[in-house]
Amino acid sequence: MGKKRIVKTEEKSTPTAVGTAKASAAKKKIERGVLHIQSTYNNTMLILTDEAGNAVFSSSSGALGFKGAKKGTPFAAAKVGEVIGEKAKTAGVKEVTVIVKGVGAGRESAIRGFISKGIGLLKIKDITPVPHNGPRPPKPRRV
Repeated sequence: MGKKRIVKTEEKSTPTAVGTAKASAAKKKIERGVLHIQSTYNNTMLILTDEAGNAVFSSSSGALGFKGAKKGTPFAAAKVGEVIGEKAKTAGVKEVTVIVKGVGAGRESAIRGFISKGIGLLKIKDITPVPHNGPRPPKPRRV
C-alpha cells in the first residue's frame, strides 16, 4: 500500500506558563455553591456554580452513558448527583443552595445522590415554569 513514514521530532523540556495556569485554575476552592437541577422527562442535567453564577462543574445522564428512556430515570439522576457531589467535594464545597427546574422523575433522587457525598443543603428552591392560562385552545372538532 505504500511506504510508512516515520517522522521524528525533537522534544523541548522547557516549562510553559500555560501549564502552570491550568493547574492553579483546577485547584480553585469554593466554600458555597449553587446546584442547578434541570429534570425533564428525557434527561436530568446538573450544573454546580459558585455564588456569582459561574459554572464550575456540570454533568447529565447522557454524559454518564445512559441512553434512550433510561436517561430520565431516578437511578440515572442519582448517579449524576453522586458524580457532581464527588467533584464538588474535591473543590472544597461545604454547602449548597439547590435550584430545581422541571417535572422529570429525577428531581429528588439527584439531590439525594448529591448530599450522599457529605455536602450540606442550605435551601431548595423550585423554579419550574407554570403556565397561567396557556395558548388559545384549538377550535372544536366538527364531525
